[in-house]
Amino acid sequence: MDANMAYEPNIIAFCCMHCAYAAADLAGSSRISYPASLKIVSLPCTGRTDMGHILKTFEDGADGVLVAGCLEGRCHFQTGNLYARQRVEHVAELLEQIGLDNERVRMVNVSAGQGARFAELANEFAETIKTLGPTGLKKKVGACELPMPTGDKASQMENKDDSC
Repeated sequence: MDANMAYEPNIIAFCCMHCAYAAADLAGSSRISYPASLKIVSLPCTGRTDMGHILKTFEDGADGVLVAGCLEGRCHFQTGNLYARQRVEHVAELLEQIGLDNERVRMVNVSAGQGARFAELANEFAETIKTLGPTGLKKKVGACELPMPTGDKASQMENKDDSC
């Protein structure tokens, strides 16, 4: 069996609660499948998506980040989805600069009534990420932890672990 066939990408979707989250909910209630590995984070508006949040998501082990907002020109907060698109495009450039494929981050726009379209876009994105494979950025928790401060510098120096 091909290694990528068994691989399920870890995808985080930042979704506008007014449109994209409602579309994901509609897809689910209509029994239209999208990847179970897609984890949705509901936001008041995709305009709240910060570049730091997206980059931290990759650092924490995500293989792909999908930002899903209202249709262009229909944002409940007027221009939030336009700002989100600019941030996503900038993150794509940053990913390219650090050697990751810029297709790992994507902005999509759906209305609340487009559950089938949301599922289609999510499945398409998951296939893209599956083809790209894991990022290799998964954090190694506990591999190199610093000792907790105990009060004086001498005891901190004694407890220092040089194995990292």
